Amino acid sequence: MAEETQTVQESARKYRIEHDRPNCIGCAACAAVAPDFWVMSEDGKSDIVGCRKRDDEWEELDIEEKDYQVNRESADSCPVNVIHIKNKETGEKII
Repeated sequence: MAEETQTVQESARKYRIEHDRPNCIGCAACAAVAPDFWVMSEDGKSDIVGCRKRDDEWEELDIEEKDYQVNRESADSCPVNVIHIKNKETGEKII
């Protein structure tokens, strides 16, 4: 039952946020727009709350439809375009 619930929750996460952390300039716009998803780190760069960290220092987080708009606004507010959102079903890079 727990596995089935987890599978349903994972399939509800339609989008993936990808953060090019090495190129983040630490302007904090993302954290100001979506503080539930973005925080500023001690090194002055932003981090996605609860993300997976990749070997190339990028961060990833799968999100649900209800969290798309606020994260889209975060991506749009980034002056160096290091926040990307992909549709997990189609592979389309939205931003």
